Amino acid sequence: MPAELGFGSGPAGGASSAGSGPESWPRRRPEALLGDKGYDSNPNRDELRKRRILPVISRKGSPNINGLGTLRYVVEQTFALLHQFKRLAVRWERRTELHNAFASLACSLICRRRLEKTSHDRHEL
Repeated sequence: MPAELGFGSGPAGGASSAGSGPESWPRRRPEALLGDKGYDSNPNRDELRKRRILPVISRKGSPNINGLGTLRYVVEQTFALLHQFKRLAVRWERRTELHNAFASLACSLICRRRLEKTSHDRHEL
């Protein structure tokens, strides 16, 4: 269930800076940042360490980190839920604030459906 949503640019042809992103991202500093091999670069690791964040990123050419797949499942499942909304799967809006508004609305609908399902299951017991 998506609790918070932030948008930024991912690696497109090259590694992006781990420190870049909109101001709407969480204000609390996370203890660690999980990433796959697409984010494996020394500048990303250095930026995270400079911000006192532990980089947990698989290195290219090495085996994957144990347990990372379980945590990534939550992220991938969230994207799958959001992409059920066609307007988010294909970004039509040019303005970021409109896209963010639709994404927030989608998250609200996902949470509402999950809560309704949970409530319905409890009443059947």
